[in-house]
Amino acid sequence: MPFYHKMGNIPHKRHTVFKSPEGKFYYEQLFGTEGFSSMSTLMYHVHRPTMVKSVGNPIDMTPVAAIKNNIKSQMLNGFQLKPQNDYLESRKTVLFNNDLNITLAAPKESLMRYFYKNADADEMIFIHKGTGTLRTMLGNLKFSCGDYLIVPRGIIYQIEFDTDDNRLFIVESFSPILTPRTYRNKFGQLLEHSPFCERDLRAPEVLETHDEKGDFLIKVKKENILHELVYGSHPFDVVGYDGYNFPYAFSIHDFEPITGRVHMPPPIHQTFEAHNFVVCSFCPRMYDYHPQAIPAPYNHSNIDSDEVLYYVDGDFMSRNHVDKGYISLHPAGIPHGPHPGAMERSIGQKETLELAVMVDTFKPLKLTQTAVDMADEEYYKSWTE
Repeated sequence: MPFYHKMGNIPHKRHTVFKSPEGKFYYEQLFGTEGFSSMSTLMYHVHRPTMVKSVGNPIDMTPVAAIKNNIKSQMLNGFQLKPQNDYLESRKTVLFNNDLNITLAAPKESLMRYFYKNADADEMIFIHKGTGTLRTMLGNLKFSCGDYLIVPRGIIYQIEFDTDDNRLFIVESFSPILTPRTYRNKFGQLLEHSPFCERDLRAPEVLETHDEKGDFLIKVKKENILHELVYGSHPFDVVGYDGYNFPYAFSIHDFEPITGRVHMPPPIHQTFEAHNFVVCSFCPRMYDYHPQAIPAPYNHSNIDSDEVLYYVDGDFMSRNHVDKGYISLHPAGIPHGPHPGAMERSIGQKETLELAVMVDTFKPLKLTQTAVDMADEEYYKSWTE
């Protein structure tokens, strides 16, 4: 994260003696990535964070490609994914490459019965349906529909849902998820022309500190293998921390769209970036105001990127016959654009109420069998007249 955050109690100086009111030592842990050269957080535990009591049998979660070399435009009905009780079991990867996994989930259980850590990837969890609390070792965040939850790799967390009707769109990024560099100054601060700023980013609000020993199951995903570890102390035993590496939330409803006299290109919708892909937010906005403007996007060639669009709400003016939870994939190598009639319908329109999340990747995406099972086999023909 490009801003500083502090919670709980910490000593005046780093790497110095820090004791509880009862005189017991707290245990310092540096939590960072890219060795000691990237963003980090320094935290203080009640118990040693290294007490592993047992390690279970690993489970291979490597996604398998049902379609490896895709040249067809695809439309997936994401709401066909059947809900499952368990959070991790409900997560199904639909698209992937060496840079990221794109996953859908529909968990029903209100609270995970274990703790989870993704050691491979930063996670962007978009809340399409549901409310609840993201509980982490670095504090808790309330969430609701439209929230992006950014969980850096290595964060131990649980998700607590308020109901059993939840839909999530998840991106696992094998590189750090950051705010767009085009919107940051050299110090990392978001600039005046950015469509959001630091006050829109919600850091953890409540720090849980559990002084408990026992058997605590933590499921750790590393190199697409799920390991089950039993720790000897509660993973949420941090009494305080400070730094730049922590989970945060950003609501898509706080994104302020950039508009112009004529149609603006997709980069103006950018919200996050990582290595070889970006995430954009399409939000309600006023249309272009040139008297001869065509609000619908122009046909464009995906020469070097795959475009994924997750439809959240509203009437997406460039597409016919899409609904909430649909996912379009327009692959690199072929042009795409508005459906027949969409351009003509857009002329003279003053605003759009569409809401969608876009992921543009610069390496081709593979489709899993889950994606194939929910795909419209005729979608690629939908531009023919």
